[in-house]
Amino acid sequence: MEYTHLGRSGLNVSRLCLGTMNFGPETDEPTSHGIMDSAHDYGINFFDTANVYGGDKGKGATETIVGNWFASGGGRRERTVLATKLYGDMSDWPNDGKLSARNIRLALDASLQRLQTDYIDLYQFHHIDRATPWDEIWQAMETAVAQGKILYAGSSNFAGWHIATAQAEARKRNFPGLVSEQSIYNLLVRDIELEVIPSAQGNGLGIIPWSPLQGGLLGGVLKKQRDSSRRVGERAAKQLDENREAIGQYEDFADELGHEPGDVGLAWLLHQPAVTAPIIGPRTSEQLDAAVRAVDVTLDAAALARLDEIFPGKKTAPEHYAW
Repeated sequence: MEYTHLGRSGLNVSRLCLGTMNFGPETDEPTSHGIMDSAHDYGINFFDTANVYGGDKGKGATETIVGNWFASGGGRRERTVLATKLYGDMSDWPNDGKLSARNIRLALDASLQRLQTDYIDLYQFHHIDRATPWDEIWQAMETAVAQGKILYAGSSNFAGWHIATAQAEARKRNFPGLVSEQSIYNLLVRDIELEVIPSAQGNGLGIIPWSPLQGGLLGGVLKKQRDSSRRVGERAAKQLDENREAIGQYEDFADELGHEPGDVGLAWLLHQPAVTAPIIGPRTSEQLDAAVRAVDVTLDAAALARLDEIFPGKKTAPEHYAW
């Protein structure tokens, strides 16, 4: 496994990040624990979760599964760079969501309890809170750092100007601010190339892509449909119909390269200079095994250019839409 710094921080993380959103609603606890053990065996030290994950098992269920795994000992917590998130409402009561100082304090303590740890390595804002001023947010985060409850702050689903504003307000307080931004990013969805990536790079943030294979559409969906009559969900089916020709070309090109489509999609992200670690979210150990192959896939300049032809990206703003 390769490692890199998380943004401008001194923290070393694996080039793949283990996403845990399926733990609980899709994957039972024993299997989830086995996947996390296998991730460590592969050298993956970067795990991502969120307080709202749990699906039909209830919000917080995924953090609880991860916490039980930590509690089983064996240096599991010590070898893990743990990232979790807050923002989503945890109940129907007011103030149990968003980024108020109150919710940051209470949500953090609740996550620490579920995760059975005394600190979070990377505490991330799951969404921008347009109603809470940055002075309040950063004061609460400074307190959490001073208490030793968190080490670094990150964002998720922010616009480029949100990152710029957050960093400007943090600098006024002599606080480091954000070290990472977690955004949807893959060959099919490249919107963050317009402004989010330039803002992140300009402010020293690493990009952590979620949905790196666009819900499986970049994982060989056409081939799987031919081989097993497999169907995709309604939303994915619509996107597949809109991009069928490009996805077909992509799968054919992966065959030319001698790799599985999913390996190529992940490898493409690993070749993007702004990317720290794509989030892989396996439901099974076999899916984890498949994702790890991408680290060893090398794409030369010609291959990267061909992928850009199939899935055109975005120029940096404002050049994308102006002279």
